[in-house]
Amino acid sequence: MTSTLKAKLDELYAAFDLEHVVSDPIWIVRRFRHPADREIVGFCAAALAFGRVQSVLNSIEALVAVMGDRPAEFVRRFEPEVHGAALFPLVHRWTRGVDLVALLWLLRQMLERGGSIEGFFAEGLHHDAETVQDALESFSTRAMALDLTEAYGAPPPKPGVGYFFSRPSSGGACKRLNLFLRWMVRIDRVDLGLWSRVRPSQLIIPLDTHVIRVGRCLRLTKLTSPGWRMAADITRSLRALEPRDPVRYDFSLCHLGMMSACGFGTPQKDSRCPLKGACHPAPRLSRSQARRDPRQ
Repeated sequence: MTSTLKAKLDELYAAFDLEHVVSDPIWIVRRFRHPADREIVGFCAAALAFGRVQSVLNSIEALVAVMGDRPAEFVRRFEPEVHGAALFPLVHRWTRGVDLVALLWLLRQMLERGGSIEGFFAEGLHHDAETVQDALESFSTRAMALDLTEAYGAPPPKPGVGYFFSRPSSGGACKRLNLFLRWMVRIDRVDLGLWSRVRPSQLIIPLDTHVIRVGRCLRLTKLTSPGWRMAADITRSLRALEPRDPVRYDFSLCHLGMMSACGFGTPQKDSRCPLKGACHPAPRLSRSQARRDPRQ
């Protein structure tokens, strides 16, 4: 069964490993050619990757328009008092313009201290660590310890910019941070492969409702509560199939779910699923189960 599942996942991966085959924030990041610009835009794009796809794309485009053609340079000289006014009108769901000011202000401090976001992240990374769990914990903790008075002028509100820096210890899936890491560490026609200090084998899958649905249908996890434990569990199952690159299938699995091809918990079952034969559609979910979403 394992070999059948891997063969079908490899076919699915090949079908989605094509530029612009589906709408996704990564294509905005790929418009920039310089690695430093891609790193900055990538973090901002992943940070805003919650909500409806078109709303996400619109918000990223609005932020990129403010940063201009050289986003890394913009962040390196970013001053809240000087540049903040252009960001104040921007809103993405509960994220306000002042939260984006705080985000860019923190990114500037990361660049000053680590030379890059990778440099700042790597300060908390142990090379022999099995996963990025401890490094993510350190990264978000140190990020939120940086100065925020220039942005907020007072203790930061909640969730505020803290929403962009979740920690595994909180139980949340850290979906958007894991998405950013996937973009930076892996390399193919989708992911950028800009970083060298984190190994693909250390990544954790960016858990969202689509990955949960497909992951349960494929029996990659028996857990029912979304969060870090489920993300790590699905990753362990994928690591058994692809030890050096366990999140290789994330992009295709996520978009399979977004296209409603997965029939887990629906009357259609596997009638439209390209993984038919390897999946195990379950009875229709209750209304309360269908509404559950992983903590970001």
